[in-house]
Amino acid sequence: MDTDLLFQISTTEKFTEKALKTFRFQFENNPIYNTFCNHLDRNPRNVHSLQQIPYLPVEFFKSHKVVCGDFVPEIIFTSSGTTGAQTSKHEVHRLALYKKSFELGFHHFYGPTSDYCILALLPSYLEREGSSLIYMVSQLITSSKHPKSGFYLNDLNALKDTLLQLEATQTKTLLIGVSFALLDLAEQYPVALKNTIVMETGGMKGRRKELIREALHHPLKKAFGVPRIHSEYGMTELLSQAYSKGNGIFYTPPWMNVFIRDTEDPLSFIAEGKTGGLNIIDLANYYSCSFIATQDLGKLHPDGSFEVLGRFDHSDIRGCNLMVL
Repeated sequence: MDTDLLFQISTTEKFTEKALKTFRFQFENNPIYNTFCNHLDRNPRNVHSLQQIPYLPVEFFKSHKVVCGDFVPEIIFTSSGTTGAQTSKHEVHRLALYKKSFELGFHHFYGPTSDYCILALLPSYLEREGSSLIYMVSQLITSSKHPKSGFYLNDLNALKDTLLQLEATQTKTLLIGVSFALLDLAEQYPVALKNTIVMETGGMKGRRKELIREALHHPLKKAFGVPRIHSEYGMTELLSQAYSKGNGIFYTPPWMNVFIRDTEDPLSFIAEGKTGGLNIIDLANYYSCSFIATQDLGKLHPDGSFEVLGRFDHSDIRGCNLMVL
């Protein structure tokens, strides 16, 4: 399949068509996914809807090579983890596919990157190698072409000065940061931002106590004088991102979709408005696995938007024991 066609999806019917074609391709070409599906007695002969497609537990990216075919990856993204902990590895066949996904995804929700000065406060990610988030933000910074766009590691004072300069010239700005670093900035250098989108990527990375969304967003809104805090939802194992423009309500680009499963039944789907595990379809993950059962708990809304409400309270997703290799 021409992967460029994935980014031209405009209807539910087209999404379903491409998702089923992708399922067939990955069933036939991804050995890990093929074995997983066969254990569940799911295959192209009996899978005819999105609800029948099996979702691979994200934990498999920690223990197996989740790829379609035999190729030398152009890049390998790795997840963060505590010392000694096993981390996920995502071997990316084509970097151009990832770039197209995050560039078009950002444009879908926020318009051209050239409209913004992009400031990144992502110290925990910059301090290690293999972060897909750092790669994405670095490319967005480059494509913004604004002379003041860039990363800020620990120099919060310099970041504050830059924000003030951009505000003085009424420059449209995106400040994207990991949660703990944004809280540090808010506490040390509160500054009213009228032309800046403040976007958090989640995670305290062991630097602070984990907070529910309201407890995180309230001090940020107060310190920066903004009506809402935006959020980005992505992960090492995916090549697409969902975005929230406030209140933790996320929307996906047209080539990505979210369903909710019962936490006790990996093959189930539950109704809108009820809490369960997040199942994600990311068609940009064409050469890996597009159907991922995450460790996140969430809730789906009638318009297709979703909330992220927390994590499972156990390390392995129920269903991993269906396959031992």
